[in-house]
Amino acid sequence: MRRAIRFLRRGGIVEIDEAPPAVTLLDWLRLREGSCGTKEGCAEGDCGACTVVLRRLREGRLVAEPVNSCITLLGQIDGTELVTVEDLAEGAALHPVQAAMVALHGSQCGFCTPGIVMSLFALYQDAPRPLTRRAITDALAGNLCRCTGYRPIVDAAFAACAEPAADRFAAGREAVATRLAALADGQDLFVGTAERFFAAPASEEALAALCLDHPDATLVAGSTDVGLWVTKALTDLRKVIHLGRVAGLDRVVEEEGALTFGATVPLARALPHLAAVDPDLGELMRRFGSPQVRVTGTVGGNIANGSPIGDLAPAFIALGGTLALRRGGEARRLALEDFFLDYRKQDRQPGEYLRSVTIPTLAPGDVFRAFKVTKRFDEDISAVMGAFRFRLEAGRVASARLAYGGMAGIPKRALRAEAALAGVPLADETAWEPALAALEADFAPLSDHRASAGYRRTVARNLLRKALMEAAGRATRETRLVGHREMSDAAE
Repeated sequence: MRRAIRFLRRGGIVEIDEAPPAVTLLDWLRLREGSCGTKEGCAEGDCGACTVVLRRLREGRLVAEPVNSCITLLGQIDGTELVTVEDLAEGAALHPVQAAMVALHGSQCGFCTPGIVMSLFALYQDAPRPLTRRAITDALAGNLCRCTGYRPIVDAAFAACAEPAADRFAAGREAVATRLAALADGQDLFVGTAERFFAAPASEEALAALCLDHPDATLVAGSTDVGLWVTKALTDLRKVIHLGRVAGLDRVVEEEGALTFGATVPLARALPHLAAVDPDLGELMRRFGSPQVRVTGTVGGNIANGSPIGDLAPAFIALGGTLALRRGGEARRLALEDFFLDYRKQDRQPGEYLRSVTIPTLAPGDVFRAFKVTKRFDEDISAVMGAFRFRLEAGRVASARLAYGGMAGIPKRALRAEAALAGVPLADETAWEPALAALEADFAPLSDHRASAGYRRTVARNLLRKALMEAAGRATRETRLVGHREMSDAAE
């Protein structure tokens, strides 16, 4: 067992053997190291002012990933290289991204600029060329700028990233990859005491034992939710078990008719697999948080936190997803919709953890649709999320699975509407009305700052109608602007 967090920083190895379990990376940078270029804005992973870059090995390849340091726990960066805005320039010579931001007037007050620069630095390192506007705007989706405006920032990205990366970071890739591989010792990490610790076990056996010994510990995967407990609720997390180093929990397994995600598969890595199941899942994932959220947030974490507005749960419920859980030496499987019991309450026993999520892929005759409705297009929490799978036979709905987020205290199926759709002819829109009306009995949504109950009821009904229209073969140009296979680039 290793007793110190280790990571690469400015050419050396940093070892930290004493730190609060839930200290954030941002606090460590600003208060301990004294690197104050990285800013704190929202303290919840939305504004991007705190963005730093972690370089790490993913499936043997060195990648540069932007992360929100305000909600990333210090222990999570074990085994990575940390790069901040102070590290980019070489003496008086600015990095190409910095130089382009200056030349093209990409900054005014400058508060958000360090985070924007780091997001563009990650893009500069790894983006395929030639660079598209979509790639740039996607990369900047997690960075808010309230005074400059985004056009000059996008122009700076085009200018800086026109050619492949040619800075000292690109030149030193091989050496950094070798050093990171050497840090990957496969040992369990435990910093602290039995009463107050940060632990990152390296195997499932060690994780299972640790969870049994400390059922009161907080399990952390990406910390995109738990981080807010620290920064907003000011929760004193005394025991933290990080799942990110557990071998095998990050596997994606493709089998005939099914797709299984280990609990710690990052959302960014899940995206292409889900897009291959259906384009709507790919579009859902593209709008899932921001790049900073998608590289750290995980498939298992989005489900296990029990949020009623987590986007993966309704989509996976509509597909008929199942969970694998483990407690000590005992394992069990559970239908995903049965995992959610009440608001923030799940069918998970003390000491039990989520291992993986399995979803059936679509069979011949299946039609799937998923729609996310938010106040703003990028990086926003769903007011209503609807996911629908129809099994069609001879022009009729043989069966349906309809699931919503944001309509109840848990992600929930619309069972009455499903029953009303059985046998309905798709060509007869009047035959849909009983199912649309049944949604009133399936849900009693609340009003909050995201949407009123009435708005949610109307949107839920309209989304089901929209899905049925598309399943019936109505051209998608009638029902949407972006996000489906039939839309041309010009129309989009």
